[in-house]
Amino acid sequence: MSDTTPSRAPSLTERRKAATQLDIARAAVELFTERGPDGTTAEDIALRAGVALRTFYRYFRSKQDAVAPLLAGGADRWRAGLAATASGTPLADALERSVAASLTPADPEAEEELLRTRGLLRAAADDPALRAVWYRVNQESEERLREVLAGLAGPGADPLGVRLAAAAATDAIRIALESWAEGEPGDGDGGGPPVRGEAAPAFLAVRCLRELTGGIELLRT
Repeated sequence: MSDTTPSRAPSLTERRKAATQLDIARAAVELFTERGPDGTTAEDIALRAGVALRTFYRYFRSKQDAVAPLLAGGADRWRAGLAATASGTPLADALERSVAASLTPADPEAEEELLRTRGLLRAAADDPALRAVWYRVNQESEERLREVLAGLAGPGADPLGVRLAAAAATDAIRIALESWAEGEPGDGDGGGPPVRGEAAPAFLAVRCLRELTGGIELLRT
């Protein structure tokens, strides 16, 4: 199903399943941040999430795989925001605004989710399986983003340009978040990692986007 195509509302069962998966994902991120992947087991995650171990394995193949719903949720919201761009908005402007908006926390809950992502990326530095999940989610998001961009660009858009724009935008966010996660805390308000300003993910992502897309003809029209 395309991100730009209306779909039916999820059933109660589907909503409950998604909520359980997200609870497990948050528990996994918390534990990976606190203890590291090596110090965390699937049993630990299930216990923190308040579910049985068999329920954990009903949804996920491994402890690292459990973080995917949390990561994918942020990408889904970004694409949905981009897809809702007003008609006639230049594609370059739409991309830049959507990237900045997706990484600028609008409330404490969004800020906490951004910080959870940071903790996860720091934990992934020494865990190849966790990094593989991160890269997989980014690849899946890029493929879906191509559909959104093709819809916004119109039927006459150059397919290669659409593909390049999707890759550049996805990598801009990925690189910005990774660079932010590698930095040391202490520059933000209250001594924590910055979530706003020139060292924050939104600023870094816009910079990456501009530099990565400078030569894409599709975004200069």
